[in-house]
Amino acid sequence: ARTSDVKTRVKTYLMNKLNAGFCSHFPAVLNCCAENNEREYGQRMTNEQYYELIKPYEDASRMLLGRLELLNRNLYASRLEYGPIHNIQSRIKEKKSIEDKLHRLGHRDGVLNARDYLQDIAGIRMICYFVDDIYNMVAVLKKQSDLVIMKEKDYIAFPKPNGYRSYHIVVGMPVYCLDTMEYFPVEVQLRTMAMDFWASMEHRVCYKKNPDNREELEREFRRYAQVLEDIEMEFEAYNERKGIKMEQEKRIQENE
Repeated sequence: ARTSDVKTRVKTYLMNKLNAGFCSHFPAVLNCCAENNEREYGQRMTNEQYYELIKPYEDASRMLLGRLELLNRNLYASRLEYGPIHNIQSRIKEKKSIEDKLHRLGHRDGVLNARDYLQDIAGIRMICYFVDDIYNMVAVLKKQSDLVIMKEKDYIAFPKPNGYRSYHIVVGMPVYCLDTMEYFPVEVQLRTMAMDFWASMEHRVCYKKNPDNREELEREFRRYAQVLEDIEMEFEAYNERKGIKMEQEKRIQENE
């Protein structure tokens, strides 16, 4: 079977599991989730259950980080000294953040609900130099035969109403445990430095502090977003990677 056909079947399988309830086959997680394998969705998550829950997500995140570092070294290796990535950050959602998000989604907190309804327990933020770098990294990620793209949203081409710009992609990463394998989702956010600066300040000023003058701040941050995008476009004049995207697309088409 062609690789694309296999990936399509795996993606369909994963999405069906997510829609029906994403229950793990990993024994350590199952034993902590519920006694006698019962799906006790109302059971609150203990600290012990939380630390067992995040283990495979930590493994998936570490493996994907290694893959991204390798791609960073090789994506432009034949032409340039520097890769597309300025820096990479990673995090595992804290217990309280998981509980708060489940409550916002209308679910009680618990291990099984976390696994069924959250795709961002493991998260990676990749800061690139230019917008083309982001799209090139996304394209090469999609060509990785063992990864499954579960979800993606392009907030660069279609920014959020508040001015937020970024590229979000949820990657299914295979994690092996003795005689079994399961895909665990890792959310990857790709931004330029300008996008990350705006998002960090907006999160700090508007989201965390819950200010009284929120509407005025939102108008200002929409203006800041446009100013930063204009500056970003001016810096494109110094992008020595222009044209590489078309060459990569041509090579990809030749190899298909």
